[in-house]
Amino acid sequence: MKKVITYGTFDLFHEGHYKLLQRAKALGDYLIVGVTTESYDRQRGKLNVVDDLLTRVENVRKSGFADEIIIEESYGQKVSDIQKYDIDIFTVGSDWIGKFDYLREYCEVVYLERTKDVSSTMLRNEAFSIKRIGIIGNGRIAGRFVREAVGVSGVNIQGVYNPHTESAATFADDHDINCFKTEEELFENIDIAYIACPHQYHYEYIKKAIEAGKHVISEKPLVLKEAQARELFDMAKEKQVVVIEGIKTAYCPGFIKLIDVARSGIIGNIKYVDACFTKLEKTDSRELTDLQYGGSFIELGSYCLLPIIKLLGIEYEDISFDSIRGENGLDLFTKCSMKFPRGLATATCGLGVKSEGRLLIAGTLGYIVVDAPWWKTTYFEVHFENAEHVEKYSESYLGDGLRYEIADTLNQINGNSTSEFKLTRKESITMASVMEKFLIHENRGV
Repeated sequence: MKKVITYGTFDLFHEGHYKLLQRAKALGDYLIVGVTTESYDRQRGKLNVVDDLLTRVENVRKSGFADEIIIEESYGQKVSDIQKYDIDIFTVGSDWIGKFDYLREYCEVVYLERTKDVSSTMLRNEAFSIKRIGIIGNGRIAGRFVREAVGVSGVNIQGVYNPHTESAATFADDHDINCFKTEEELFENIDIAYIACPHQYHYEYIKKAIEAGKHVISEKPLVLKEAQARELFDMAKEKQVVVIEGIKTAYCPGFIKLIDVARSGIIGNIKYVDACFTKLEKTDSRELTDLQYGGSFIELGSYCLLPIIKLLGIEYEDISFDSIRGENGLDLFTKCSMKFPRGLATATCGLGVKSEGRLLIAGTLGYIVVDAPWWKTTYFEVHFENAEHVEKYSESYLGDGLRYEIADTLNQINGNSTSEFKLTRKESITMASVMEKFLIHENRGV
């Protein structure tokens, strides 16, 4: 008898789960299904699990494919289970290709083709259903987004759209998703649009998505004009859809803890915020060749503005920019200086000049320092006048961090508005106003 084993969360049981179990069963004579516990899901970075363990086990049982159901509680259990149950084949979906190759030492490993289309849950939870995501644009960040979405329960990447169909088709093949040939086809088959196209097209596609009644996650910067940001948020409110700016830092646990500690009064009144983010980009990259919308500040400025606006507010009194430029005139390094009623701030960005890249928050009783990469915020220190007095904080950061913004979008769609404070519409509008002033300063026009 050939024994097969597979594992999963099986939350909000849908046809993708059903088909995976069906294919797994077809590989052998006896199928064992491991269902993860809530604590193990949290440990391995799976966010937003809705159904409890008993419900998920019962849904697997109802599928009719499982000869035996076991519970997966910890890392390392798979090897023990394979040996304990004398397994011939370990199988899992193609989302995890390569991840479990280490098990080949113990049995055959088979990666099953994923189900590209998920239209609804088969065993529907009354309050929730699978939300289908469509990607607009397929740059570097889009590939990371697909991988991160696997870490969030309740979503499925349906496909990708790009007016350059050949590029989208290659991306779709690489990630085993659909390629939508038209905007109409895209919007007919999704619930959430993820905007990952070049900056200048964000406004156009966000607006089309809202008009189609779709929720939106847009890469930063959301838009490049203050009036556009106001218009889009007003439209979203009227259409009753969620629109968030995908600055992943805003949604990660460490950054949220950092802001809470800074606001707690532990360093007194905050008087200065200095945020720096630099990296060395290839000279032929879009970021350093697009004369209209490229450059360091448009690319990285949103990250640096985030802690400044969170801590000093949205009402800045004065702003100025100084840049070091490349041969083509684009800013390789930009310092944005801002004055607020409560204090001063500096946002420094670089694509062709490398700096330390830390975040400093200075107050009347002490200061907080976060070393690079502070935008992932896994560790920070609070320092005081007494140099020996240092308080240290740490927090986990899962994967590339994009799963946090996906999970928060899903929470807001499902009626949990408590996530909205992490990046408010007013804060996104303020950042759009800064981007607009920068482009005017650069004489690029907007």
